[in-house]
Amino acid sequence: MPDPALLQDVLDGRWAHVRQAARTELAGAHFATVHGETLEQARDRVSRLITELPADPGVAAGFPVEYGGSSDPGGSVVAAEMLAQLNLSLMVKAGVQWGLFGGAVVALGTRYHHDRYLRDIISADLMGCFAMTETGHGSDVQQLRTTCEYDPETKTFDLHTPHDAARKDYIGNAARDGRMAVVFAQLITGGRRYGVHAWLVPIRDGAGRPLPGVTLGDDGHKAGLPGVDNGRIGFDHVRVPREMLLDRYGQVAPDGTYSSSIENDTRRFFTMLGTLVRGRVVVGGSAAAAAKNALTIAVRYGETRRQFTAPGGKREVALNDYLAHQRILLTALATTYALTFAQEELVGTLHDVQTGAEPAGEHRQRELESRAAGLKAVQTWHATRTIQACREACGGAGYLAENALPGLKADTDVFTTFEGDNTVLLQLVAKGLLTGYRDAFGSLDGWGRATFVAEQVRAMVLERTAARTLIQRLVDAVPGRTEEVALTDRGWHLAMFEDREKHLLDGAIRRLRKGAATKKDRPFDIFNDVQDHVLRTASAHIDRVVLEAFVAGVDRAADPAVKALLSKVCDLYALTTIEADKGWFLEHQRLTPARSKAVTAMVNDLLRQLRPHLRTLVDAFAVPEEWLNAAILREEPARQQAMATEDDTLVDATATDLAVAPAQ
Repeated sequence: MPDPALLQDVLDGRWAHVRQAARTELAGAHFATVHGETLEQARDRVSRLITELPADPGVAAGFPVEYGGSSDPGGSVVAAEMLAQLNLSLMVKAGVQWGLFGGAVVALGTRYHHDRYLRDIISADLMGCFAMTETGHGSDVQQLRTTCEYDPETKTFDLHTPHDAARKDYIGNAARDGRMAVVFAQLITGGRRYGVHAWLVPIRDGAGRPLPGVTLGDDGHKAGLPGVDNGRIGFDHVRVPREMLLDRYGQVAPDGTYSSSIENDTRRFFTMLGTLVRGRVVVGGSAAAAAKNALTIAVRYGETRRQFTAPGGKREVALNDYLAHQRILLTALATTYALTFAQEELVGTLHDVQTGAEPAGEHRQRELESRAAGLKAVQTWHATRTIQACREACGGAGYLAENALPGLKADTDVFTTFEGDNTVLLQLVAKGLLTGYRDAFGSLDGWGRATFVAEQVRAMVLERTAARTLIQRLVDAVPGRTEEVALTDRGWHLAMFEDREKHLLDGAIRRLRKGAATKKDRPFDIFNDVQDHVLRTASAHIDRVVLEAFVAGVDRAADPAVKALLSKVCDLYALTTIEADKGWFLEHQRLTPARSKAVTAMVNDLLRQLRPHLRTLVDAFAVPEEWLNAAILREEPARQQAMATEDDTLVDATATDLAVAPAQ
């Protein structure tokens, strides 16, 4: 049996020291969620707790050393993931303060802004908001309606909300705690628009009152996250000093002249947004962290909860012994492990790019943004499904607030929306794939002969992620006749994922080429008519990225028992992904009907093999008991004792039956 501590070491990864520091420094129930608080109680408590969080290692670790941080963006992401396992309201509020508000000042501001504000932001003496989303515009940030027009006579900007749909909405810290906001608006100077930029704008005075021209509202009760004070902000011709423009990428001179090192407005806009990518990485990782809590609760409950007796048996069967239960929990657990390794790789890339440990060229930055978008979508959808499945797996007990699952479900539900709607994010992934192809092989109209397209798609799309040499070697070792390959052959898994992605992208390109030829005057229809195909391509791409990260993670495991266990979990992830999409694999002759049935049989066999390791797999998440905060786990010893007593009674009854049974 593998040692859970050794398995934990593999999962904790590069920032194990941050994870362990969080478990130690945030130990106990002080920072944990309190079930059943009122809205005001939750807000009061979370507002107090955020001032007590350690800065290093912590969510504020990403700030520059000279201002009190540790210049550790990867560590700040991991700290946020740990906070998500402890208190999701606290994690989100910390993310708003240090990740979004503070992060925008760092990424978009200059030394003037850093010297003046960063220390107070890190200490939480200056609480802030990230005011991007508007009531009428969420995903389409480039079309924000808030305006900020420069007046050279007063050397100030006029910040204005022209109508209700342009008010800033759902903004964290806006309802009560925020004193300043990073406000995104359309920059206008000299009568010309230069696209969306950001300003630092005070919104409350020292007593917490709205400043002149600023209207503040409270979004009130939400489905979850009661400790986060989301609100609305409107501006009625508010004067903003020129120096409050966060002008790293675009400057306005005293006379109103605009200048930027990036001349194209659209390119400048996306460059600015790209610097804020860490928020998406945090949201995806935090959602997966919450799913780990839910799985730990459900698996441990399923070990001691019994229902129904087996035919001929006398004691009830533990929930985790049922194949149907394993189909729910173990398959979700396998995906959670896969996403853990993918997140580890993503955080490492983010850290290395943002700290200069590796060259941050335009291609690498675009790849980082695409991967962050795709993994955020996949991880948040996975968390939503998994937490619901865990709630159902715990029956009525799972519906009680004291058992944490309803809170996890409510608090993470919005994760599929903020930091980018998931469907929109998958379109961003697909756009990255198509843009990469266009950059390499020409415009949409010139995408060449079919045979050329097919070969070049394969070469372009398969830029390896983790363990490039290992993965290529495994793929190359797969023989031509896949029916003869073992279903657990890792090279076959990789080849199947790779081939599906290549085929889907190839098909999307062909359809786009056809649309370009027949609908030249309708560019919207060209893309909209293949949108489903494009989204499917993006999903297949992320599946392949996740599997490759899992394979690399298995390879890094040093302990043989841990590596063997992880290998089986990887088998389960790969085969359940293939099984879930077997319609596509059958339609495209990548699976025969017989092999398709064999995949399902192998999944069931893997579930039986992994059943004895269920508890080990969740124990390796190392979520402290107080963070799980579930009454059914505190009742665990009593259920175990009841089971033992029941077993003793059954043994005694069996002995009595044997004693009185007539000789055969």
